[in-house]
Amino acid sequence: MKVTRKDPTPSQGALVRAPKAKPRLFRNGYSGFMKKASITEAKNHLSALIDGLKSGSSVLILDRGRPVARLEPVSADETEWDERIARLVREGLVRPRRKPLSKALFRTELPRTREGFSVLEALLEERREGR
Repeated sequence: MKVTRKDPTPSQGALVRAPKAKPRLFRNGYSGFMKKASITEAKNHLSALIDGLKSGSSVLILDRGRPVARLEPVSADETEWDERIARLVREGLVRPRRKPLSKALFRTELPRTREGFSVLEALLEERREGR
């Protein structure tokens, strides 16, 4: 006679695994979505996050809900570089130049500091004055 045991229920002390946490998505910029993951999720699912990077999506790493790092796909193409600059301009992190740099800017000699003048002392004085 063959005896089979039923699987124990959670009330009988069996370990029940929680479903795997998947990195969440949040809105980034005008129309894009970026994945976000806690440090623990990133550590446990690093291979999956790297596979997502291959498809071009970025991942924001959070420590207790605060962003601490961003995983982005590596790009060597100049057009991708231009797209990244355009994204930074859209996000308001950089401003595009208004006109080309003057060549005279590079030919002019830098101003000299006065004898006995200390930049550090000037900075500390500004901080004391609250400027």
